[in-house]
Amino acid sequence: MADNNNKQTQLYIGLMSGTSADGIDLALVDFSSNKLELIASFYQAYDEATYQKITALYQPTFNEIDNAFALDVLLAKQFAHAIKQFIAKEQLDISDICAIGNHGQTIRHRPNFTSEITSPFTLQIGCNQTLATLTGLRVIGDFRTKDMVLGGQGAPLVPAFHKALFPRENHDVFIVNIGGIANITYLPVDKKTSILGFDTGPGNALIDNWYKIHKNGRFDNNGKWAQSGTVNTALLQQFLTDDYLRQSAPKSTGREYFTLDWVNHYLTQYYELPLTENTPNKPLLNEDIQATLTALTAQTIADQILLLSHQGSVYLCGGGVLNSALINHLKQKLNNFNVTSTYAINISSDALEASAFAWFAYAFDNKIPGNIPAVTGAYKETVLGIEYSP
Repeated sequence: MADNNNKQTQLYIGLMSGTSADGIDLALVDFSSNKLELIASFYQAYDEATYQKITALYQPTFNEIDNAFALDVLLAKQFAHAIKQFIAKEQLDISDICAIGNHGQTIRHRPNFTSEITSPFTLQIGCNQTLATLTGLRVIGDFRTKDMVLGGQGAPLVPAFHKALFPRENHDVFIVNIGGIANITYLPVDKKTSILGFDTGPGNALIDNWYKIHKNGRFDNNGKWAQSGTVNTALLQQFLTDDYLRQSAPKSTGREYFTLDWVNHYLTQYYELPLTENTPNKPLLNEDIQATLTALTAQTIADQILLLSHQGSVYLCGGGVLNSALINHLKQKLNNFNVTSTYAINISSDALEASAFAWFAYAFDNKIPGNIPAVTGAYKETVLGIEYSP
């Protein structure tokens, strides 16, 4: 049992399946002291079939409604199985748990009006009602929709959690989550300055996608393949001309935007460039493109931080923390900042996002607003989520 001191615990389970679609992250969090205490965490990798089903839905495809809603139930069953394993491992009873905060698996995030999308929307699957029924626990889910109804982008949501979790320091603080998409939270030392947060652009998405079609495996372990190549500055500059990367916050995006088609679009433009001092050798090795995509993730994160501040602390979390090539790029570009993992302040990098959705469930129960209008663009703050009973 987590309650070793016989105190009245307020235990919540947070559940997260990120845009990298690698597996299920769980966190058991106690709020009984009016602050977050991570008790335990758990990770369950997806098998290859589930991974393929998720990533296939990032783009329009044949029979996608059937595929999406069959996967909606399948993921909920996998979530429920992981939670039962987790509860057994921690020797808990379901009566110990107040609720599950379920983010689900994002398969589409379309927050902006376009000629094709006249009603912006976001879609996370992993059926909340199925999860509640199979686990016998209350589930709080669907955290993004209400913010979008209020004119926001429904993302990123984690800055509200970061505000509650991270200690305020005597300098600017940034929390950078490098998942499939990278996002930052800005906690300014000046209390008169608004807390900000937004998606900077690709995190691991393009790095992983390029690796998968040229090598064996889902990701570039420790950035070793990228380190075997050379960053091509002309190609990097082509990537940086993208409209989203130049867009001002509030902004959010997803894996459906940063795809291999996106890479190939800019590769085509690169090969059409006239030969100059900047493009003396047009042919590119695949590892050079990998190195350049890795530099792109670092550049887009660093550029946004430097627009907001000139010094402070940068705390990293997410799968990208394990890519030393990427982290080295970031440290070079942010040499006036102390760049480190969240582990440096005893906050688990691996469990941070799952812990966030435990907090969102706790915030729902305690009527704490879960969005920050300056971050999402909503016209007011509000309590987020919907409750599903077993």
